[in-house]
Amino acid sequence: MRARDLLADFPTVALDTSVVDAARMLADQDLPGLIVVDDTGSPFTILPGTQVLRLAVPGYCQDDPALARVVDEPHADAFLQALDGRTVREALPRQPRELPVTDPEATVLELAALMARTHSPLVAVVDGDRRLVGAVTLQALLDRVLAV
Repeated sequence: MRARDLLADFPTVALDTSVVDAARMLADQDLPGLIVVDDTGSPFTILPGTQVLRLAVPGYCQDDPALARVVDEPHADAFLQALDGRTVREALPRQPRELPVTDPEATVLELAALMARTHSPLVAVVDGDRRLVGAVTLQALLDRVLAV
């Protein structure tokens, strides 16, 4: 079984998409992550849903989870508002990570290894011109492998 057999159309966001719109897309479409494309439409990065949350959670709460408990409930419920006005480009980590991208001929083991190594529930599949042709999700991979 190859990536082309598990391939599905997958929505993308641009670098200049607002982070709030990106988070809304994750929630509305129940996506495991987002494929961020550059100006040419090629994959630039993959943002797992947990990374979108990381963009909004204050650093002091990530460094010391006990500090999150001292924030009152109304402010805690509104933590995503901190992202208002920010674009995906502005919210990306400073250190780029390995891009989980492969070609349609990748085997399921190659896909699984790439997902595991990059901590990504999503792999972008590109053709020889680095044009996005679709994606393979962790769910699709596991469903197919476990059905064998």
